[in-house]
Amino acid sequence: MDPFVSPEWLAEHRDEVVLADARMYLDGRNAEAEYLQGHLPGAVFVDTETALAAPAAPEGGRHPLPEPEDFAAAMSRAGIGDETTVVAYDDAGGVMAARLVWMLRTTGHRAALLDGGPGSVPAADLERRRTVLPEVRFTPVPWPREALATMDEAAHGPVVVDARDRARYAGTTPDPVDPRSGHIPGAVNVPCREHLAEDRTLQPVEELRARFEAAGVTDASRMISYCGSGVTACHNLLVAEHAGLGVGRLFPGSWSQYSHTDRPVETSPGS
Repeated sequence: MDPFVSPEWLAEHRDEVVLADARMYLDGRNAEAEYLQGHLPGAVFVDTETALAAPAAPEGGRHPLPEPEDFAAAMSRAGIGDETTVVAYDDAGGVMAARLVWMLRTTGHRAALLDGGPGSVPAADLERRRTVLPEVRFTPVPWPREALATMDEAAHGPVVVDARDRARYAGTTPDPVDPRSGHIPGAVNVPCREHLAEDRTLQPVEELRARFEAAGVTDASRMISYCGSGVTACHNLLVAEHAGLGVGRLFPGSWSQYSHTDRPVETSPGS
């Protein structure tokens, strides 16, 4: 299954999938409250902070991967089971919901991002009540070692890609959420939000591929993706796969883990 599906695909297969709203905010807004202000009809809410991450800690970052048993329990409560196909979205072009899709695909489940998210549905047609599905069986699966990169591996390449915006990557001003500014030395910057057009749909595959290739990513199996806390880095992984470059690895702790250490930091004064 491709990591992205169109609204037309969803309409054709709506009865065959669970639609999941996995929005998340860094500005203090409550994601669940925003979901209740308007979401795609029939979409369940999946909270990144509690369902897709363990508690924050300096040694693990702001959004460490949860224990497999905890992830399985959260999916079960959301009505997502072993045989469920999931289509996830957010209100930011998928850069946040990518975390859910990556976690499901990495553990062998069928999942994709909805290209464009709720933008294809008139605001008047959005639902403002919670969708609750029956609990189903979701079997815990260990996080595959081949899908993950350690901090040491992220610090030594071969191709390390930072998904944050250009200002945070450059590190010329204080970081808004982490203790140090800058990026992992040698990392290249491929801001995930720059994959999106003005309407928050994905740009054409040729442009996506060209952006990665310009950053030195011609084979994603050699790519390690990170961001602030391992959430939007998943979007770069899904986009690279969608663009035909293969499957890369995630550094889960990302900058929120690395910046708590005394490891070297690089900045880009000219950015």
